[in-house]
Amino acid sequence: MLRTETNLGGFFLATWIASGVYVAGWLAPPGLGLSFYGLFSFAGAFGWVVGNLLVLRLRALGWPTGRRRSGLVALYLLVPAGLVALLRAMAPTDLRRAAPLAGLLALGVYAIFFLVPVTLRRKA
Repeated sequence: MLRTETNLGGFFLATWIASGVYVAGWLAPPGLGLSFYGLFSFAGAFGWVVGNLLVLRLRALGWPTGRRRSGLVALYLLVPAGLVALLRAMAPTDLRRAAPLAGLLALGVYAIFFLVPVTLRRKA
């Protein structure tokens, strides 16, 4: 694992913790007025970028198979999704109550766009 991956992994794990703190109500959300279109657009673009970074990493490792590949896919899929969760958790409470499934839908959009470059990569 590269030092950059370790640092980014720590940052994204911190975003999961921060989103949990906001959702639990221990801190008042700052009221990030991001519309649903903005949230879903960010989730799609971010998922696509992270998926392409995974493809580049797999290419640098020589296209590993088995447990190592599935571990990298899971790591790259789940850990950066904390940023999408944090953006949703920072929304005003009224907005979160009005559309309770928007966070899950944004994570679904992130996962779909993440899987596009992973499944459509060139065979080496």
